[in-house]
Amino acid sequence: MQEATTPRIELAAAGDGPVRLLGEWTAAQFAQPGLIRGLLRGLPPARPWRPWDLSSAGQIDHVGAQLLWDHWQRQWPPQLEVQPAQRAVLERVAQFATQAPARRRMGFVELYLALGGLLLRFLGHLREFVGLLGQLSLDLLKLVRAPHEGPWRDFSGNLYRICATALPITALVGFLIGVVLAYLTSRQLRQFGADAFIVDILGMGLIRELGPLLAAILIAGRSGSAITAQIGVMRVTDELDAMRVMGISHTFRLVLPRTMALALGMPLISVWTTVAGLLGGMMVANASLGISPSYFLQALPKAVPVANLVLASGKSVVFGILIAMIGAHFGLRVKPNTESLGQGTTASVVTAITVVILVDAAFAVAFKDVGG
Repeated sequence: MQEATTPRIELAAAGDGPVRLLGEWTAAQFAQPGLIRGLLRGLPPARPWRPWDLSSAGQIDHVGAQLLWDHWQRQWPPQLEVQPAQRAVLERVAQFATQAPARRRMGFVELYLALGGLLLRFLGHLREFVGLLGQLSLDLLKLVRAPHEGPWRDFSGNLYRICATALPITALVGFLIGVVLAYLTSRQLRQFGADAFIVDILGMGLIRELGPLLAAILIAGRSGSAITAQIGVMRVTDELDAMRVMGISHTFRLVLPRTMALALGMPLISVWTTVAGLLGGMMVANASLGISPSYFLQALPKAVPVANLVLASGKSVVFGILIAMIGAHFGLRVKPNTESLGQGTTASVVTAITVVILVDAAFAVAFKDVGG
């Protein structure tokens, strides 16, 4: 009985014979796993047209009619044998089925409006971010006036989760970057007999630029997304609304401890990543150029002034604050649904990494004469 009601097709032996439909072409039958895919594979091409015989099918509802209508490319076949009830269903589907509008190129007005909408969204994000920064400043003043009421427990917990647990991955990436940079540099320096300058290149590149930038990018992808996801889940589960009802400030209890943790932890992670990169470069310099680790360590302070380390630590603090605030900004904007949570997390990571690179470029231009 089940086989008699299962929708199927029967092709005539002759190449131009009719296509006969058997069984019940209804939504209840199409619920069987893989049935629609098998039917679509078995249906002959819509063109060149062949006669279609639907009279043997037991029943056709709107789902089955829509499947056939789409297969016919929204046109009636020249030869069609159907029952009156089946024709009525097909005509109803043909009447209300909408053809996908053809995509047309955007004109100047549409392009102008799209650009304006993009600019307005950017200004909206900027306005809310500045508001968050102002509220965070007020919360910081409140913390200074009443430090005993501060979220110190959240601060220590975030310091461990965001910073301490990131040490292995940052050390690994920094070490590998140092190995690659030293290996590629050593091949070029060997050609000119300037082996000793590998200390200057690795020291300046890793301490001033690559160490802080790598650490910030890794933390933005690892911890910035976590901040957005944590606050976004609180939005989905109505915890943020509950905090507002109880009079608990979102920024004081959620944003401030994470920002403080990253502001304190990012310089330490930056130094940690830089040390791992220098260790990898030192090993490659010893293996490929014969520069001993003792010479490397003695020449490093002369090649890289202390001002570079101070500059790297200072911009790492800025990176940490920006990463935490961007993650919190997109987390607070999440709507109470899972789709918005995923979009907010993705936007948070992309924005944080982009902002970190832009700010690093600004630091490079603004402080180009420092530590030279």
